Amino acid sequence: MKILVCISKAPDTTTKISFTDNDTKFNETGVQFIVNPYDEWYALVRGLELKESLGGSVSTITVGPAASEPVIRKALAIGADNAVRIDAEPQDAFAVANMIAAYAAENDFDLILTGKETINYNGSQVGGMIAAIMDQPYVSLATKLEVEGNTAIIERDVQGGKEILEVETPLVISAAKGMAEQRIPNMRGIMAARTKPLEVITPAASENLTEVSSYSLPPQKSEVKLVDPENVEELVRLLKEEAKAL
Repeated sequence: MKILVCISKAPDTTTKISFTDNDTKFNETGVQFIVNPYDEWYALVRGLELKESLGGSVSTITVGPAASEPVIRKALAIGADNAVRIDAEPQDAFAVANMIAAYAAENDFDLILTGKETINYNGSQVGGMIAAIMDQPYVSLATKLEVEGNTAIIERDVQGGKEILEVETPLVISAAKGMAEQRIPNMRGIMAARTKPLEVITPAASENLTEVSSYSLPPQKSEVKLVDPENVEELVRLLKEEAKAL
């Protein structure tokens, strides 16, 4: 089975967020970047598990500049066979999807896996767009995945229960919690990652359909108000007047 896993970089969740250029650009100064957890923990690891049980290969693909390569090398250390970096700055979900789809269409993958979303933008768009561009089936928010022959058996949560789907490959799947368990790269994997192939390719022509007008931080949380347990009237007043306003 030939599997392609989409990998993106994201700021560590402890990062202090700020913006530059009149709040139109994310300030990357001093930011520690990581592999987007949904891509790493669920999509990549499940792809590796399928390779280990069925044979084949796992490649990763990332749209980003050279600064993305440390993140890509971590995916290689976890176990991917090779990586592709599309040399472009990701600014728009459609453009990213179009670049990935152009590469995937030329290389006949049986399965394309993405995380359900990135933790910095939470857009959940790229996987569906890749499938639409390639005219392939798309299953989102998958929590379990098995493959038997040319058939993928996929489970996902729906309101009030679970849905089980059987879809013929090739297809695109976005992975959610439950798909796999996080793997920590060992020293052997880290050393091997240094020599695994990382191909840099020119991006396919694509237009951006969106642009950033500005970024803004959420309002700061208000301070906690402590109420004497004997002062029930004050608690009721706060719940009625202030909690309602929030």
